[in-house]
Amino acid sequence: MKYELPKLNYGYDALEPYIDAKTMEIHHTKHHQAYTDKMNGVLEKYPELTQSPEELMAMFDSLKMDEADKKVFKNHGGGYINHKLFWQNMDPANQKDQQLVDDLAAAFGSLETFKEKFTAAAVGQFGSGWAWLVRNKEGELEVYGTSNQDSPLLKGHAPILCLDVWEHAYYLKYQNKRPEYIENWWKVVKMI
Repeated sequence: MKYELPKLNYGYDALEPYIDAKTMEIHHTKHHQAYTDKMNGVLEKYPELTQSPEELMAMFDSLKMDEADKKVFKNHGGGYINHKLFWQNMDPANQKDQQLVDDLAAAFGSLETFKEKFTAAAVGQFGSGWAWLVRNKEGELEVYGTSNQDSPLLKGHAPILCLDVWEHAYYLKYQNKRPEYIENWWKVVKMI
């Protein structure tokens, strides 16, 4: 099956002034498109793999693929999956998820403590990668960072919220000021 670049539920300028339209457009149409194309390129070699990219990532260790192709899928399938959630997390049309807010307060003591932990994971991610809120195998909420395009699905965790801290996500507007980007990103997350 061939996958298409997921459409955004909002315009490239919808997150202004916190995330600029030019960054959004380049990030979506160039970076996410490249991940989509390269993932499709490797998956077309394996027509027997009919599961979704998320399901394939969750079963990564048992995938029947050439090792070089597995590496391509991990990187580009991860980029496809991670960005898909990233756009959804920022969707201005999203409604606040009160159950999630309550779960975060229960797990971390308060919503503010959760945000501090998540921000620390994002700021502290060395080099390119992501900050994550996940539900781990035990069903508990957890915050951590991953390098490159690694997905929590590789650990059997269910991703809930993610923040892209690759420089392409913020460099046009924020240059090397990752903490400022992260602080402003919270203003466009609508689920909490």
